[in-house]
Amino acid sequence: MSLELEHYCPACEEYRDFWKVASTTMHLGTKVKWHCPECDYGFVRIDGEVDTGQTA
Repeated sequence: MSLELEHYCPACEEYRDFWKVASTTMHLGTKVKWHCPECDYGFVRIDGEVDTGQTA
């Protein structure tokens, strides 16, 4: 997995390169935390199934 991810940042209101700041394995899968270096917005992904950075 890469250390960078292009993702929409709702705080900056544009696409940014997010940095992987943490990763751990848990019973649901691999949990990865991503962070926008411009505004400190962050989100979590768990095995690509759970994504706190997605809008409903």
